[in-house]
Amino acid sequence: MNQLILASTSPYKKMLLERLGLEFTCRNPEVDETPLVGESPKDLALRLAEQKATAVASQIPGAWVIGADQVEELDGQILGKPGNHQRAVEQLKTQSGRSMHFHCGICLAQYSIDEGEIIKQVRLNTTEVQFRHLNSQQIERYLLADKPYDCAGSFKGEALGISLFSAVYSNDPSSLIGLPLIDLCTMLGDWGLEVP
Repeated sequence: MNQLILASTSPYKKMLLERLGLEFTCRNPEVDETPLVGESPKDLALRLAEQKATAVASQIPGAWVIGADQVEELDGQILGKPGNHQRAVEQLKTQSGRSMHFHCGICLAQYSIDEGEIIKQVRLNTTEVQFRHLNSQQIERYLLADKPYDCAGSFKGEALGISLFSAVYSNDPSSLIGLPLIDLCTMLGDWGLEVP
């Protein structure tokens, strides 16, 4: 198999990809993640996944490059990573008792030396999360325990954040953490890269 690269410095995506037992390296795609004017949450997730994968693929011909990005949606609006405690409190209060959608775009790309261009597959995976009704004490306890300030939605679904939910609806549970492994395995298989 050609070199496999994860176009991300996210420890969460790295942890997920390690589950597949594949050898890979990580590389920062250095992509501006600012939404475009009028861009929908789904379109943003797809565009960023594709830009991340193709940015790295164009630098390393022949390598298979995985790009992924997750965007949280509430009532058609994009909710970003909180960045600090106060914004995380505000996000969790807003999400309390409500359903949110997490759109995860994934792209597998390769600069084909034979064809002289980038070939790619792009997919979107959406997870619906129903939050429990949360009071201020629960929110504070949770944030102090997990410190999810670099996570969309102000929670870590792979850790204590699961306690904030009453239900999760998804066809790929890894998508909620930021890298849909079921989709990735299918995409790899489509190009003859079998896992396991």
